[in-house]
Amino acid sequence: MADLVALVLPAGVVHGVKNYCGPQGHRKMIAIVSYQPAWRDEFLAIGGVLRQALGNLALRIDHIGSTSVPGLAAKDIIDIQVTTASLDPILEQALNRVGYKRIEGITQDHIPPEAAFSADDWRKWLFKPAAAQRPVNVHVRRSGRANQRYAVLFRDYLRAHPATAQAYAQVKEALAKYHPDDLDAYYDVKDPVCDIIIGGAEVWAAAVQWEAGPTDC
Repeated sequence: MADLVALVLPAGVVHGVKNYCGPQGHRKMIAIVSYQPAWRDEFLAIGGVLRQALGNLALRIDHIGSTSVPGLAAKDIIDIQVTTASLDPILEQALNRVGYKRIEGITQDHIPPEAAFSADDWRKWLFKPAAAQRPVNVHVRRSGRANQRYAVLFRDYLRAHPATAQAYAQVKEALAKYHPDDLDAYYDVKDPVCDIIIGGAEVWAAAVQWEAGPTDC
């Protein structure tokens, strides 16, 4: 299975992912690039490997984050959400077998102000592949929890509202321009912007009776 990962993950963050240094300890630069149509195909290849590795442990495997929104500029990192019933060590072992390691220091998403949920609703696991492989963030979140819903609703809302997506892109591009090596500043501004967008998304979701569609993989 590890060989299969190498085939579909050639060498090459939903809000709240901070990764300061590269393999040699150098501070990583934030780079926002124009939308790449290949991101969809890359997700499908990676998602297929994850589905084969996880089977029924994964209730859903979804392409999330900015690379999942056509036309949206983004960091060249594929974000994937694996929805599961629980944060189970068996799932971690399955991901380890296909080359993904859990980032021990990241156990929770950013919590929006006045969120009507407990902190437990924002728990997650984050996995990354080896540094030599295509950059990917695999977010493992539990079914029915606030953070699991947030990621899919945020994506669907931006897909349905291109003007909002472009305004969001402008925020990210400005942050990368003025704070290219400061991930704290990047996320300290971007996270509240995402919370403003999700407020509009919730109004839209109620108006259209939104429900998450079928799993992507």
